[in-house]
Amino acid sequence: MKIPKSLLVEPEKSAVYGSFAVAVSVFAFAYSTNFGPILILAYYAVWLPLILVDYRRFLRHLSDAWLPLLFVAYVCLSVFWSHAPSITARAAIQYFSHILCAYIAARTVSVRTLVVGSLIGIFFVLLYSLRVGGYATDIIDGTTNFVGAFGSKNQVGFFSSLGIYLCFVFAIFYRRGWPSLVWTAPIGLLSVYMLAIAHSATSVASLPAALAIVILLAMSKVLSRRYRRVLFAVGACTLVASVFAALNLGLMDFVLGIFGKDSTLTGRTYLWEQGWEAAQQFPILGYGYAAYWVQGFAEAERLWAEFFITTRTGFHFHNTYIETLVELGFVGMSLISLIILRAFYGHISTVIFRDWRADSVVLAGAVGLMLLRSFFEVEMLGPYFTASFVVYYSLFKLRSVPQVRRQRSRIAIQEAKVAGS
Repeated sequence: MKIPKSLLVEPEKSAVYGSFAVAVSVFAFAYSTNFGPILILAYYAVWLPLILVDYRRFLRHLSDAWLPLLFVAYVCLSVFWSHAPSITARAAIQYFSHILCAYIAARTVSVRTLVVGSLIGIFFVLLYSLRVGGYATDIIDGTTNFVGAFGSKNQVGFFSSLGIYLCFVFAIFYRRGWPSLVWTAPIGLLSVYMLAIAHSATSVASLPAALAIVILLAMSKVLSRRYRRVLFAVGACTLVASVFAALNLGLMDFVLGIFGKDSTLTGRTYLWEQGWEAAQQFPILGYGYAAYWVQGFAEAERLWAEFFITTRTGFHFHNTYIETLVELGFVGMSLISLIILRAFYGHISTVIFRDWRADSVVLAGAVGLMLLRSFFEVEMLGPYFTASFVVYYSLFKLRSVPQVRRQRSRIAIQEAKVAGS
């Protein structure tokens, strides 16, 4: 039986396969360290073969992806000054392939399909963690938190908060009748429950902000473009004021205080200081991609010992920009900052200054969630992370939808001319 290509690569028709591919990807991102390479191979298997189905689709408008291509090229070039060249080379290839899969997804999967597939994947991710039922005591602050199959409360919190966010936007923008709410309700309830028992302050604090972005942009639909600009200016000023308050007026400590913690007790401020000091050694180009947290390197071994990381793997500075500054220097930090801001502002500007679209509202909120988390977690710099997949997908989507609309307009004009003649 021959399967039509459109069912695999056309965003309007690939809902079934696209949902499956996204669900597999989300589960692979969550548990690749648990199940080994088999999940990563499954992740590649659902995306990379699509290039062979219709390679012209992916070569079209490739120049629009210049910023991620420039960044991944820089990541690969860092092997020449890396302190651990073999590790950098392997990690750089993995990161490139990860971005390539996100690019393929953006060209073949609609935003609604991404939401549906992610919800399915998150449901199985949370169910598996609930079945494992792991709890762990935080040595730094002495609290006991649910860590599931991850071994990390922050990862449980991330997938739970993302599940709540996606249930929210699905109910507002993508549901097709009340039956749609029936199958998403258990996912939302499970996400709320697991977010509550994970006690992840980062996830709880970032979720309301992401939902607020969606609500404000959704409300702007009834406004004229002039008043949307006013709303954008007010929102931008509020964001700047919030960041200032968090950094200088103790807002961060207030939020952490709700969970019985403070920014010093969590160890993050100490890690940030250590990261900043490490970055001063090679401020322009850095140590090389993935070349700092290497077994046998004195500073990495010292920090692992201080934070009781007996596995001596999987640690970071708990800040995307400091981590990037250490590994890739000021050049790399500037590039990854531009990528995140471009994806975030690009979809907001589409809603505010051009045509209002639900897809852009959803992606702006999703990238906003990742942007807020980037100050406390490192989920954008490594391969096989849901956060980086979503951000790169959103960035690649900036030109694909307008381009499709222009093509449809040209086709409609041609058809009208033919009919008129």
